[in-house]
Amino acid sequence: MKKTTALLLCLSLLLCLLAGCAVETPTPTESTPEPVVPTDPVPTAPEKVELVVFAAASMTETLTELGDRYMATHENVTIVFNFDSSGTLKTQIEEGAVCDVFISAGQKQMNQLDINADPAVNVDGLDYILEGSRFNILENKVALAVPEGNPKNIHSYEDLRDGLQNGTVLLAMGNADVPVGQYTQKILAYYELDEAALAQAGCLTYGTNVKEVTTQVSEGAVDCGIIYQTDAASAGLTVVDTATAEMCGQVIYPAAVLKASKNAETAQDFLAFLTSAEAAEVFSAVGFTPLG
Repeated sequence: MKKTTALLLCLSLLLCLLAGCAVETPTPTESTPEPVVPTDPVPTAPEKVELVVFAAASMTETLTELGDRYMATHENVTIVFNFDSSGTLKTQIEEGAVCDVFISAGQKQMNQLDINADPAVNVDGLDYILEGSRFNILENKVALAVPEGNPKNIHSYEDLRDGLQNGTVLLAMGNADVPVGQYTQKILAYYELDEAALAQAGCLTYGTNVKEVTTQVSEGAVDCGIIYQTDAASAGLTVVDTATAEMCGQVIYPAAVLKASKNAETAQDFLAFLTSAEAAEVFSAVGFTPLG
């Protein structure tokens, strides 16, 4: 009996010892999630824009250079230029040509598209100009240019007048629907010269824009030509005289965004660039006077 009791006691002690030595298995706990590190969104490329600019032919060199500079810092923008006489450009706009920006070499062509212009000029009540976008950007001068060597020894508008009256000078000028031609007509009227009579006498040749007139002078096909001083500078021609405001009025270039433009914001930004100090330096280098 004592042996049984002692055995039971030993077993009980052994069980207690085993229970005390047992390693408690920890209850699994929910793991802590890894912190989410925010990442910057991938920037989306700006939308591609094709900006169509209609500009007077006399701006070909300067605007081409400035367009390249603008596109270099605005990689999403492609500028497409259409250079021609302001009258031709105005007609193309009326006929529905896609155009975002119009820069004319004369107020008349811009006025003919502007509902806010004098009704005596905008006789058809055309409304193509975006309200508030129009401004005068540049001034130019009407120049009397001669070919290399100046074979007829022309040094002033007075010399031109005398040569035309004597029938000894062949003058190149713009057509009547071209601003430079309209300025030339005013100069002829200032000197009381009859354009029709001069043309009949074979003293005049014409160009459909100022570049055509400039080419005639550069090639020596004429004795002189009336062009803009900026075109003379670009072509390396000699200017012997410039017309005063009394002779033909001021040569002011207006610029505006077209009302139908689908890229009005970019168009206005480009025009703002054309009024910058950087653009002024380019314009001034060939004889323009920046006004914007």
